[in-house]
Amino acid sequence: MTEPASMSLLHAFWLGLVEGLTEFLPISSTGHLILVGHLLGLNDEKSKLFHVAIQIGAMFAVIWYYRVRFISVIRGLTNKAIPLLERQELTRLIANVALAFCPAAVLGFVFGKLIKDYLFYPVPVAIAFIVGGLVILWAERRASLNPRSVRVEGLHRMSGLDALKVGFAQCFALIPGTSRSGATIIGGMLFGLSRRTATEFSFFLAVPTLIAAGVYDSWKYRGLLHWSDAPVFLVGLITAFASALGLIHWLIRFVSNHSFVWFAWYRIAFGTVVLITSYSGWVVWRP
Repeated sequence: MTEPASMSLLHAFWLGLVEGLTEFLPISSTGHLILVGHLLGLNDEKSKLFHVAIQIGAMFAVIWYYRVRFISVIRGLTNKAIPLLERQELTRLIANVALAFCPAAVLGFVFGKLIKDYLFYPVPVAIAFIVGGLVILWAERRASLNPRSVRVEGLHRMSGLDALKVGFAQCFALIPGTSRSGATIIGGMLFGLSRRTATEFSFFLAVPTLIAAGVYDSWKYRGLLHWSDAPVFLVGLITAFASALGLIHWLIRFVSNHSFVWFAWYRIAFGTVVLITSYSGWVVWRP
């Protein structure tokens, strides 16, 4: 097994780039990080912690991109001069995000170690890639056959029940290779949210989810960390932030006029390649 110190700044850059470009797409950032990490021989406990920690960089990209909205939320809760209706909508958004966060947080706390012990490996990830791709194809087919299924257009129109449903959909993302954004966006669409509304709510839900995961794992495995690791983690965080920021801007425009079908076929093709190379021995995926 590769020693933790073997992660170089270049490794950190590439992993940060992978995280930023995949976190908000329905293709699973965790799955890609696991696969790339195994190819690089970076599959020890510290590397797994690094994968979770750099997600915070992607989360800060959401905060920066929606900084005006976040500032308005904070002001809306404290400034009585803001119209009551607007303050109620902001309060509802916060409540919905908190409600949607709870299911995965509870299940992740209870089953997190089991999931990492048994599913953080290339073959389970590849299977999840393929299954997730098939689910996306089914969901997109369903949406095309029933375009009137959209009943929620805009974050301010989401109910607590809508948010809770998305929260339960996010639980599937605990399985590496499933995709947190994919589970929440596709789940939201299946529950009647418009594609844009589901995507934006997925961005907001990412903030507490990624913060909680990063802080929890960093504290739990703090014994693995040393001050000498700071440059590597810093490069990963900055790269994840910068690449995620560009991806968010592109994705918001993309979902307005496109489906996720191409991402589904990418998942199926990528997962199939991993399975073929694994069972044929063409690529030695490290256990």
